[in-house]
Amino acid sequence: MSDIGSIMAARNAIIQGNAALRAAVQRSPVDAQRGAQFATALVNAQNAPSTLRATSTGGTPPPETAGPVPGFASTLSSLLARVNTGLDAEDTAAEAYERGETTDIASVMLTQQQASIQFEATLQVRNKLLTAYKDIMNMSI
Repeated sequence: MSDIGSIMAARNAIIQGNAALRAAVQRSPVDAQRGAQFATALVNAQNAPSTLRATSTGGTPPPETAGPVPGFASTLSSLLARVNTGLDAEDTAAEAYERGETTDIASVMLTQQQASIQFEATLQVRNKLLTAYKDIMNMSI
């Protein structure tokens, strides 16, 4: 029981740290303006036709039978939704075990470990994206 409490405390600390980072970024007006410019560029790139993107980079246009290509934002959103579903399943499994509805501790621990790994991987991807964003913003034109 204390292990679950410590895991949940660590998870809450990570979430609070993430919120603190977001608040720090939002406090800086220059970073907020750059973030808005980046978001606008991302939306414009996502809304551009896929043939325009392929031909402007010198590549060949994708075949028309391929269907719509999901954009970066939609891919990221679906991955975050999957991680959130895993965290919800972990919470549900832990609560069911605490109430005595299930006695299979192995499946509960497996679910918790899967959710933890998904969350940590997502956190690492977020860190890499932030680093890449900062590097791009610091490039001189």
